Amino acid sequence: MQFAVTFRHMEPTEALKSYAKERMERVRKYLPDPISCHVVLSTERHNHRIDVTFQLHNGLSVAGHEITENMYSSIDLCIAKIERQVRKYKGKLEGMKARPHHVQAMPWSHSIVNEAFHELDEANGNGKPSLVPASDSTPMKAPEFTVIKTEKFHAQPLSVSDAIVQLNLMAEPFLVFRSDKDGKVAVVYKREDGAYGLIETPAGATT
Repeated sequence: MQFAVTFRHMEPTEALKSYAKERMERVRKYLPDPISCHVVLSTERHNHRIDVTFQLHNGLSVAGHEITENMYSSIDLCIAKIERQVRKYKGKLEGMKARPHHVQAMPWSHSIVNEAFHELDEANGNGKPSLVPASDSTPMKAPEFTVIKTEKFHAQPLSVSDAIVQLNLMAEPFLVFRSDKDGKVAVVYKREDGAYGLIETPAGATT
């Protein structure tokens, strides 16, 4: 298994790199031949964050992250979460086949959009940012929407059941994928009641 550690906003140390590698090795016994493992260690003020991604031979990914005030604690808690997830799906992972070749992955992007309201300066009609909550009588401009972050992904060919497994292994609230049968784009997501929701492309629609 290829193993890589990236340090961001902190001094790289062999001690942390060795500790992270040793802890990641614990998960390998639950995974079917992982190709690689990438660990990102970063700090911001008092927060010590770890992001981990395992890439598997069957095309699935396993990921997790954790933030504490101590990097060693972050590593321990993150790998414990990943270990619980892969143990839960160990049998499923071992039986999963490689992704179908007749359905290609489709690129898509996810953007974070910020909504900003501005008070209306009645004197000149210009809007200015409101630093305090506006009252019901405060004139307001129409909200402005600004993209503050965009990430690019690929919708991989999966069955619905495999998409739910991938959703949980990535610890994400939703997953965009392509049906391994007809290539239609779909989205699976976690509901507040613990069930899963599925958004599918209507029959007859083109992608």
